[in-house]
Amino acid sequence: MARTVRDSKLETRAARSRLPKSKDPYWRTVVPGELHLGYRKRRADAPGKWVMRRYLGPVGEGKSPYHKETLGFADDFRDADGATVLSYADAQRLAHVRTAAATRGGASASPRHPTVREIVDGYIAFLKAERRTGRDAERRASNFILPELGGLKVSELTTERLVQWRDALAAAPARLRTRKGREQRYRAAPATPGEARARRATVNRTVTVLKAALNRAFNHGRVNDDLAWRRLRPFDKVDVARPGHLSVAEAQRLINGADAASGFRDVAHGALLTGCRYGELCRLLVGDFQRGRIVVRESKSGKPRDVRLTDEAALYFRTLTAGRPADALMFSHVDGSAWAKSHQARPMRDACAAAKIVPAVGFHQLRHTWASLAVMNGMPLMIVAENLGHTDTRMVEKHYGHLTEDYRDEAIRTSGPRFGVATESNVVAIEPTLQRGAS
Repeated sequence: MARTVRDSKLETRAARSRLPKSKDPYWRTVVPGELHLGYRKRRADAPGKWVMRRYLGPVGEGKSPYHKETLGFADDFRDADGATVLSYADAQRLAHVRTAAATRGGASASPRHPTVREIVDGYIAFLKAERRTGRDAERRASNFILPELGGLKVSELTTERLVQWRDALAAAPARLRTRKGREQRYRAAPATPGEARARRATVNRTVTVLKAALNRAFNHGRVNDDLAWRRLRPFDKVDVARPGHLSVAEAQRLINGADAASGFRDVAHGALLTGCRYGELCRLLVGDFQRGRIVVRESKSGKPRDVRLTDEAALYFRTLTAGRPADALMFSHVDGSAWAKSHQARPMRDACAAAKIVPAVGFHQLRHTWASLAVMNGMPLMIVAENLGHTDTRMVEKHYGHLTEDYRDEAIRTSGPRFGVATESNVVAIEPTLQRGAS
């Protein structure tokens, strides 16, 4: 009986060792309906074997619609050599190569050689359809990936070519926001170590988009080898903690200084009470305040989430939504129209000026403020991450865990271990002095 297991149960030596002996392979789908990678384990004291199963299409009665062949031994007891002893990744690549070679003969079955543009366009379409995060990827692809790499076939990519592209992006000046139809404006090229670090961090995010698109194509069997971009490493040690969170006193001044008549005060106040992104707040409806929580239906990750609220925040939203239709926008301009992209920029600068916050902060730093203050108040990092929409605590630790020196000192004073054996001393420290004539 054929068995299909998840990728994680075949990928490592330890995981495979836990599988029971079986005369039938354990199968993992590589290309749905077309290609499977199998692991056959007949003895516990001998290495298993990698096998592949390729769908041939409709065949005559009594014939199997699959072609099966053995690829080599698994690296259960010896390190992989890429030839006779294969790791999981080696076996997966070899299955793709043999499938491509087997189908190369017929015109109708000849393998495709997609371009980088085709792969990236498909990935962006997937993001927009499934995860709602395609806008940033589309912008990065249009500005930085496709102009240089779009015309190349994926099979023509080399690690050296990708490194050259990455390094050229890091050395180039950053783009400035430019009105549509106008000639693109740029910042000055990175000159200081800080500017160079920030530029490399931005390039890393663009590299992530390209690698994600190429990895998806490889996993779906559209390309046969991922070695070129697997070897492409991002710039190291370029991410720093998010700067510029507000103190409680500064946040209070900002709320009071924000324009109430336009509705911006409510938007800023809502951001400080929830840590939600500007776009998330703009899409909220009155009915999204439920059970004392905010329900974010459309997020950057595409996954809905509940934002838990303090008693103060729950009271604020209860007051804000009282008596209003459930399908009305929670935050809107005075005329009822929606807050749109960039509508917050000028009101945010005016609010910072009124609150005497110098230098002025952007709206997104209200999200950083919620997270930073929550961490400093002792909120568990996983709870902070969940409210912000992260799947784990890495982003919180990396970007929102920057704490003040006073907070760290106080944390040690209040939480450090005590043993009750401190002794009194009458020793008085004397400042060292130089003897006359000493050099």
